[in-house]
Amino acid sequence: MDTLIKTGEKAPSFQLPDLNGDPFSLEKLPGWITVLNFWSAECTWCERVDQEMRSYLEAWKEQVMVVWIASNANESRDLIESVASERKLPTVLLDAHQQVANLYGAQTTPHFFVVDTKGYLAYQGAWDDITFRQRVATQVYLPQVIEALKHQLVPEITQTEPYGCALVRYLISTG
Repeated sequence: MDTLIKTGEKAPSFQLPDLNGDPFSLEKLPGWITVLNFWSAECTWCERVDQEMRSYLEAWKEQVMVVWIASNANESRDLIESVASERKLPTVLLDAHQQVANLYGAQTTPHFFVVDTKGYLAYQGAWDDITFRQRVATQVYLPQVIEALKHQLVPEITQTEPYGCALVRYLISTG
């Protein structure tokens, strides 16, 4: 997997609006573990992961901030708001022009990037090892990564292949 940012590097700074129009940036979360979930309202892989992640959010709430980043060019704000509300997603950011998706090199939805408490990328990749060919998870990566970081340890796994729906980008004509 060739990405723009490498695990162990300082996470790129960005600012995006949430669904209320309020700005969000990594700099607002010093000392927090931050999970960036490049996400799609229409992707069934995201729907499955959203359901699985829900069981972890309560346990993580004191140390971990999870943000869903809606970067698909083909999804309307109304659709994103509706699905986010239905799934009770706490913090959804709008990346309408894929600036942050491009900055991080996000390839799929979902595609996770975990930033440690000091602002360095600690993990990038998939939620688990489920694929079209492997329908039952043998490893659930992200909770293992979070657990290690909560104890100030280096995660055993720092990078996996992301798996899900393609992140939809449109080329913008400049001429």
